[in-house]
Amino acid sequence: MARKQISEERKAVYYLGMVLMVIGFLTFISVFFSFFSTIFGGINSGSIVMESHGLGDLGPIGSIFLRAPIGMVMMIIGGVLMGVGSKGLAGSGVILDPEKAREDFEPWTRMAGGMVKDAVDEAGIDLAHTLGHQDSSDMPFDEKLRRLHQLRIDGIINDEEYEVEKKKILEQG
Repeated sequence: MARKQISEERKAVYYLGMVLMVIGFLTFISVFFSFFSTIFGGINSGSIVMESHGLGDLGPIGSIFLRAPIGMVMMIIGGVLMGVGSKGLAGSGVILDPEKAREDFEPWTRMAGGMVKDAVDEAGIDLAHTLGHQDSSDMPFDEKLRRLHQLRIDGIINDEEYEVEKKKILEQG
């Protein structure tokens, strides 16, 4: 099985989203610093004018509060981009295609399984022995059929794979 890697485009989208989130957060949080510096010492009350002659002339207070929604929008867009970059279009739900979603998630599921395997190996646990798994040849054929049927119900194998494996079990039993 060829190991798939996350594409450079997805990495770029993820990091772009991360940058947008950071800039959006800093923009949003700067509102509080600007507001308190305006209130407690920077601008006298005579120069705070909230005339609305278009967006260009909002005055100091207006421009402070315009940054808050801009920062929030940047954080939301950044979060969406990070999700799409990490999970792919199908994995993040933008495209509804289960096969493509599995393909998009493949590097992450492989990594998660690898981390679990590493932890189990590090702990010196033999899962087959600990969980009491039997060799499939020791298992009665009806139990093999039940387990195979459950795999099909859970969507782990498709109908064709089910029929092939069922035929093998019945021929052995």
